[in-house]
Amino acid sequence: MTETVLPPLPTVDGPPSRWRRFSGEWAADRQAFAGASWRKAMMWIFLLSDTFVFGCFLIGYMTVRMSTTVPWPNASEVFALEIGGTELPLILIAIMTFVLISSSGTMAMAVAQGYKRNRRATALLMLATAVLGATFVGMQAFEWTKLIREGVRPWTNPWGAHQFGSTFFMITGFHGTHVTIGVIVLAIVARKVWRGDFDVGRRGFFTSQRGGYENVEIAGLYWHFVDLVWVFIFALFYLW
Repeated sequence: MTETVLPPLPTVDGPPSRWRRFSGEWAADRQAFAGASWRKAMMWIFLLSDTFVFGCFLIGYMTVRMSTTVPWPNASEVFALEIGGTELPLILIAIMTFVLISSSGTMAMAVAQGYKRNRRATALLMLATAVLGATFVGMQAFEWTKLIREGVRPWTNPWGAHQFGSTFFMITGFHGTHVTIGVIVLAIVARKVWRGDFDVGRRGFFTSQRGGYENVEIAGLYWHFVDLVWVFIFALFYLW
């Protein structure tokens, strides 16, 4: 009996297709994003997941507000601040927003100076950003204290729908926690920049290799995200 020999499979000549190149890059043990380190890629993934969390909170807030049959509190009255015997609506919130948006500017300048290896300017700008962030948190604490003294609780409030307190404290508290964490991280990275840890490659927390000024940019990505989220909170809670 004669054994049948199958012909060899045809080979594909020429360069690999775009899909094969794409799948090969993702299957290999290498950076998933061309030109981006794993630290930066992981920060982007974290920010994407955090976007979903904040999005769920804000959608839940809008759903509760539109479905309640009890009148929703008037933001101009709830968040008014008396200065010199005059009630100024949303004055504190306007200042808070200005402070936080300004911190995005100082953070952007810190990143630019970091890639120029201007150690002193980078550290000072990051510290300025941290100070602005801490100021924002302090004003938010003052706002919470004022509302609590006026009777606002997570389960009730004297101005209308009881869901106002629970949604307000949950969302602003979650955002304030993000800002507080950002302030701590900025202070740590600024200290390392000032000491020159990223110039000499001194190993330690947030420093794993020489030329780690990319950590400044990664901290900046987080900070800009926190500022962007506040824009949506400001629009939905205080302007709606």
